[in-house]
Amino acid sequence: MVKGKNGKPRRKDGVWAPLKSSEIDRHRALAVPKTPQTLSPSYRLAYADDDFLCREELRPIRLQLELLKVEMMLTERGIKSTVVLFGGARIPAPGQSAWAARNDIQRANLEAASIYYDEARKFARLCSKYSAGFDFHEYVIVTGGGPGVMEAGNRGAADEGAPSIGLNIVLPHEQAPNAYVTPELSFNFHYFAIRKMHFMVRAKAIAVFPGGFGTLDEFFECLTLIQTGRMEKMPLILFGEKFWRSIVNFEALAEFGTIAPDDVKLISFVDSADAAWKIIQDFYEHES
Repeated sequence: MVKGKNGKPRRKDGVWAPLKSSEIDRHRALAVPKTPQTLSPSYRLAYADDDFLCREELRPIRLQLELLKVEMMLTERGIKSTVVLFGGARIPAPGQSAWAARNDIQRANLEAASIYYDEARKFARLCSKYSAGFDFHEYVIVTGGGPGVMEAGNRGAADEGAPSIGLNIVLPHEQAPNAYVTPELSFNFHYFAIRKMHFMVRAKAIAVFPGGFGTLDEFFECLTLIQTGRMEKMPLILFGEKFWRSIVNFEALAEFGTIAPDDVKLISFVDSADAAWKIIQDFYEHES
């Protein structure tokens, strides 16, 4: 609530607002005398009562809130499109030890995979450098906000002085925000489904690096949306062709008949950030 030139109440957007705001009443409710009645949970304002909001019956409201909060804040920031970067949290930066390795084979593989950390960082730099021409409103990097390849994506954006988004989720491990996410664009989720929606709603390209179950889940979700026409076709780029072809036999699916032969063409394989960025440039014909 703000005051207009005549001292009358208006909202920040200039709309006349004669009613007292919920924020004002929230503070007033905290200042009432402490009595058995006012200390009872039943007396709390419904929208300021965490215990009430976490009740099973209010799940639809919580889903809506997670959708609304991020959408409103990205809109206020003026972010119109994003480049999505998925990849393994367990892949270390070059020169760092593989903290997630459980044996020598895993350690060797994960530390060799640090090349993808470098390529993710470079790819994010290329996207962010282009984003600067749009005042960082287009082609904004968005990651899951965690370590590994996600950190590399946010770090590459930071290298260019660009904002980047982190969509974290509450997990028992791994998922604290990395230090390179723009603080005002660092979000946290309870619901995987709503988090996935926010990855997709502004996406102009999707880059997927080697990863585990979470990365596979995110990749196939995107691929299914594009294949079924529920989402516009866009560059869907897999970094590390050798890795991906060893994990998924896409041609076997087509040969068996469970996907159409042309569905394989929805995917592009690359091994470098430059090759990935060229795919995006060519797809959008060097959009300006």
